[in-house]
Amino acid sequence: MIPFSPPRIDDKIIAEVTAVLKSGWITTGPRTKEFEKKITSYCGNQATLCLNSATAGLELMLRWFGVGIGDEVILPAYTYSATANVVIHCGARPVFVDVNPDDFNIGLAQIEKAINGRTKVIMPVDFAGLPCDYDEINQLVVKYKEQFHPKTKNQQLLGRIMVLSDSAHSFGANYKGKKSGSLTDVSVFSFHAVKNLTTAEGGAVALNFPAPFNNQDLYNYLCMYSLHGQNKDALAKTQKGNWKYDIIEAGYKCNMTDLSAAIGLVELERYDNDTLLKRKQIFDAYQAAFAKDERFQLPIYQNESKLGCYHLYPLRINGINEIQRDDIIKEIFDYDVAVNVHFIPVPSMTYYKNLGYDMRHYPVTYNNFSREISLPVYYDLTPEMIQKVIEAVINSVNKVLC
Repeated sequence: MIPFSPPRIDDKIIAEVTAVLKSGWITTGPRTKEFEKKITSYCGNQATLCLNSATAGLELMLRWFGVGIGDEVILPAYTYSATANVVIHCGARPVFVDVNPDDFNIGLAQIEKAINGRTKVIMPVDFAGLPCDYDEINQLVVKYKEQFHPKTKNQQLLGRIMVLSDSAHSFGANYKGKKSGSLTDVSVFSFHAVKNLTTAEGGAVALNFPAPFNNQDLYNYLCMYSLHGQNKDALAKTQKGNWKYDIIEAGYKCNMTDLSAAIGLVELERYDNDTLLKRKQIFDAYQAAFAKDERFQLPIYQNESKLGCYHLYPLRINGINEIQRDDIIKEIFDYDVAVNVHFIPVPSMTYYKNLGYDMRHYPVTYNNFSREISLPVYYDLTPEMIQKVIEAVINSVNKVLC
């Protein structure tokens, strides 16, 4: 069986994790701090906080900004539930909008139609690792500055809608010569087990706010906020005579451990010159194979201003419906090839349907979803395995559409 996306766990990672275990320091400590600094250097943003998940990072930033009851957050209907769930957790209302028919990302015209006086945040999602149109989104929040009604100190300081990028898929992607993480106010990465760069579980908040914000001061605050509101972490308390601490806010518990950071440090060191090169080879092989057949709509993973990070290969089949797509997937699995679908649109989920959301309002999202199949992309996928995937897809499409 060819799996969908197993993590790359090799001797180098095992050795680093073993070193952490033997060091006697396994929670947040020197390796986490080093990982944060290296992410900041890599992405070109102002400061970075590592956490136990991207979901935690999104929610922390919404709460820091004061998003709550009566507020609205604009996000694409085509995303994973985490993007919307954090809005619900804060008591605000997710405002789903439709996506582009070509690249799955949030539609600019749809964002603009949804902005009103209750809008506090726009959450673009870099689907499959391709950055959204950040210059245009950043211009939109300035354009509608006069409609923004701040309720908190941080909202007053920013003076406009915050752009909180769900960059879970896009670590290492490029937009107009800049890395994901440095493209807008704040970006949140995921280092989950299936991501290009994994820490088993984990995430990072890449801070990049304009003046008058001091991103280092904000980092220091978020360190406290993500550790129960405690003003000293375990590493700081090990300093001689520094045991005493205070709780200055009712914070949360979502810090990253040094065990996770050790994996991330290895992954980051070889990311550009090894991981991304291998993933590009897989993407290029798929593109070459499926470009020959008009039944396939190939994903966009680069253009004149963007270079994605090859996270997902979302192949679409032209002229089919959801039932046929599901039948094709069943056939592919019969060839011992695992595939997936990214994503079942959030407004179609039971919880959100019960809130009154209706997929009929997002026709492009549904059309993309109903024809999409995500193919395996991971480091240990060999040329022979790639060919097996290609043949399984083509044969399965032939059988269902014959």
